[in-house]
Amino acid sequence: MPDDFNVIIATDCGSTTTKAILIEKKGSEYRQTFRGEAPTTVEAPFEDVTRGVLNSFAELEELSGRKILDGEALITPAKDNVGVDIYISTSSAGGGLQMMVAGAVKTMTAQSAQKAALGAGAIVMDVIASNDRRLPHEKIERIRQLRPDMILLSGGTDGGTVTHVVELAEYIAAANPRPRLGTTFQLPVIYAGNKEARDKIKDTLEKKTALRITENLRPVLERENLNPARQEIQTLFLEHVMAHAPGYKKLMSWTGAPIMPTPGAVGVIMQAIAKKENINVVGVDIGGATTDVFSVFDGIFNRTVSANYGMSYSISNVVAETGIENIMKWLPFDIDEADIRNRVKNKMIRPTTIPQLLEDLKVEHAIAREALRLSFEQHKSLAVGLKGVQKESDISETFEQIAKEETLIDMNRLNLVVGSGGVLSHAPRRSQAMMMMLDTFQPQGITMIAVDSIFMMPHLGVLSTINEQAATEVFEKDCLINLGTCVSLANTGKPGSKCLDYKITLPDGQEKSDSLLYGELKLIDLKEGETAEIEITPTRQFDVGRGKGQKMEEKVRGGVVGLVIDVRGRPLSLHKDKVRRIEQITKWNKAFRAYPD
Repeated sequence: MPDDFNVIIATDCGSTTTKAILIEKKGSEYRQTFRGEAPTTVEAPFEDVTRGVLNSFAELEELSGRKILDGEALITPAKDNVGVDIYISTSSAGGGLQMMVAGAVKTMTAQSAQKAALGAGAIVMDVIASNDRRLPHEKIERIRQLRPDMILLSGGTDGGTVTHVVELAEYIAAANPRPRLGTTFQLPVIYAGNKEARDKIKDTLEKKTALRITENLRPVLERENLNPARQEIQTLFLEHVMAHAPGYKKLMSWTGAPIMPTPGAVGVIMQAIAKKENINVVGVDIGGATTDVFSVFDGIFNRTVSANYGMSYSISNVVAETGIENIMKWLPFDIDEADIRNRVKNKMIRPTTIPQLLEDLKVEHAIAREALRLSFEQHKSLAVGLKGVQKESDISETFEQIAKEETLIDMNRLNLVVGSGGVLSHAPRRSQAMMMMLDTFQPQGITMIAVDSIFMMPHLGVLSTINEQAATEVFEKDCLINLGTCVSLANTGKPGSKCLDYKITLPDGQEKSDSLLYGELKLIDLKEGETAEIEITPTRQFDVGRGKGQKMEEKVRGGVVGLVIDVRGRPLSLHKDKVRRIEQITKWNKAFRAYPD
């Protein structure tokens, strides 16, 4: 069936903009050819999402010269320069998918439920657990107040205790919550807990909610089973949330595959790429109101959404959370605190404006670093191994385990970082985007850094469910812009001390070698599509991901920025003295050719 799709049209209905792309089969390969966009029309005065979709199609028609619409109907199948073979879509309009999760134990089943909801593309409004220290009436009031789109209830391993999870069901029944969209229907509740409790859960919730029962999230302590719950969430998203959002019934009749929540679709393409290349990936999408972080490590997928960290609507939250001094530390000039606060408030009340002066741009990039850092910290704290599992270990291992967080994110084994969202995808110079990602994620060893050219990851995620070949081809050829490879230190040292010697054999056979001092950044010209051989010999106290003093020989790929050797140390530390710190940042910016002199 997928072979018949030679012309594919895909949209992502965002909260402000509906983005449409055209994908065509050219010879034996798929390419993204044209892109159109229009304001999303889910709110008054239109209250019909299809108006914005049709407007984005009209722009595609104009740009491509292909006739796509006959009045308001899509022409299918494609023939010569008329029509398309299939239309697919994702959506986060109307605030996306908003959920509440409940579980028996906060760090165990409730955390698994949170992972399941986040992985399906939801914003988790609150996590209720039997042991979260809130009184029963507070939990009931909270469920009533929030009005989520749906609730995911879990708890207990199969055959274990049923009392806690039944108690949570009773709170939901007592709250009798009304859904956010559509007042005439019952709120969907998914039960994914101990199968022994199913009958009691039915008795408690069946009359008051639209109850769905699926497999247990944690059938045994040692194993998570998140996919059945994720599938159920996405099905209910279509049947309930989408069906009651303005104009979605009509839109669903047009699409050739189920509409997916935007972040869920990005997660799907991330997993497809990690699997195809057999690599570990971290991706970030920084928007105006929220920042999403995705990771796939050893095939385990995690997503978190930081609902308060963004670059326009939520910009004040970033500053409030990190503190003004953390923004100022990234600036290569002296600035008054009140000046930064005024710029931030201006951005908040005029969210669509873009920086007009170079100084404004540098302030925006400083705030972006902190928004990304805070979101990534949050992600690492949720992307953890299973809690409550007994592990055999000796005393020394136990102390080591306590000392280091049990996060699955191992920066030394990370192969690829992908950035997307306006501040990264549309940075005036690609080197600015690369620098922001290096400063934020601080990869170790050898890591490829890339950006999503025009934010088409959601479109490709939903496409991969019907034609994985088309999705991965377009992702690699048209979506990803490889900025370059970064070779980084994995530890700290004494500023100014000799760090390593490097030797690079370029594609034309030319050799370059030099020594670097701790605290330096070196950018080497290695273009997109080129590879070079690199040999790095660190001094005894430094580690480039292989162990202290251990030599590294690798093949590295170039990119539009080039090859970066980053010996600023991990974690990255900035000088305490203001004057010296400004010198330090100015030097790094120059090494990267990040801003005009």
